[in-house]
Amino acid sequence: MTLENAPSWQAALLPEFELPYMQVLKTFLRAEKEAHKVIYPHSSNWFHTLEATPLDKVKVVILGQDPYHQAEQAHGLCFSVLPGVKTPPSLANIYKELETDLGIAPANHGYLESWAQQGVLLLNAVLTVEDSNANAHQGKGWEQFTDKIIETINSQCEGVVFLLWGSYAQKKGAMIDVKRHCVLKAPHPSPLSAYRGFFGCQPFSKTNDYLTSQAKQAIDWALPEV
Repeated sequence: MTLENAPSWQAALLPEFELPYMQVLKTFLRAEKEAHKVIYPHSSNWFHTLEATPLDKVKVVILGQDPYHQAEQAHGLCFSVLPGVKTPPSLANIYKELETDLGIAPANHGYLESWAQQGVLLLNAVLTVEDSNANAHQGKGWEQFTDKIIETINSQCEGVVFLLWGSYAQKKGAMIDVKRHCVLKAPHPSPLSAYRGFFGCQPFSKTNDYLTSQAKQAIDWALPEV
């Protein structure tokens, strides 16, 4: 577990690695590997969201819950899958809303790397999961670490848009100072709940309107071909 490829985050986050909860998490993950359990994403991508989006570049935060738990899907960015992998249902609904909101046709892939590189931090609350066992690593310590990430953005950045989709993300984002940042809440884009108000919530245009009002460059939500 290392942040050597995420230097902008080190000052805020490296002290966490010495705290008891992180030692417990490390021990748990080591034991899982020794038991030959398959963990997603690959360990080289556990902190990919921090590597792809430096702290001083964060403009938007999208909060997810748990990595995808099937092979070849998760690569460290919430809602995103690797090129060549079928677009998951929640992401397909995100694309539907993007088309309704901004007229951007759905991409033929689910690889969101270009959003991350523009300053969209795609953060799951829990950064690892066991193969075919959703939520298997909840309550092991990751939540405290990702709370620290949110707390760092809240205190060190100005004018960030937080997209909190679903009750889990909204509860986790309760600490955000709404006087410093823009918080946009909506139901989760899952097929189980998207019809309750995710469709029509216009998160992409509202995000760009706010960023523009803060003299920041808007996000180009159109994904390039991969």
